[in-house]
Amino acid sequence: MNELCIVTTGGTIDKIYFDDLSQFQIGEPEIGKILSQFGVNLKFDVIALMRKDSLHITSDDRELIRRTIAAQPHRHVLVTHGTDTMIETAKVLAGIDDKVIVLTGALNPARFQASDAVFNIGCAIGALQCLSPGVFIAMSGRVWDPLKVRKNRDANRFEAM
Repeated sequence: MNELCIVTTGGTIDKIYFDDLSQFQIGEPEIGKILSQFGVNLKFDVIALMRKDSLHITSDDRELIRRTIAAQPHRHVLVTHGTDTMIETAKVLAGIDDKVIVLTGALNPARFQASDAVFNIGCAIGALQCLSPGVFIAMSGRVWDPLKVRKNRDANRFEAM
């Protein structure tokens, strides 16, 4: 893999602290800064498609994500996405047969010291280089088939169904 397309949709990975009431809003995508900071040795393009909490992503948004990915010349696509509806979006992306697509996100904002964002991004990039075409989720230190994973909100992790 020499080139990577990154599509950002928002979610916790890009949330920023907003005010004294502990409110968050979704800021600029962090992934480009993260990859540059760690000296990742590959070319990447970032498409900042939307800035939404995944609970607010609609079926029309999912179709836009699908069309955007399908239109890219890159074979490898990383999607940053909120974790609450990441699985639903992954299912909509199924059937884009000529690409390796990995969705990832974070359970804590990337701007926080204790965030899982960098770990999940690294796992996703490693997975992109090893997988055959298809759609996958890289979270909680594993690469998942979207049909066989769920988010366990109580344990704050992804796990097998």
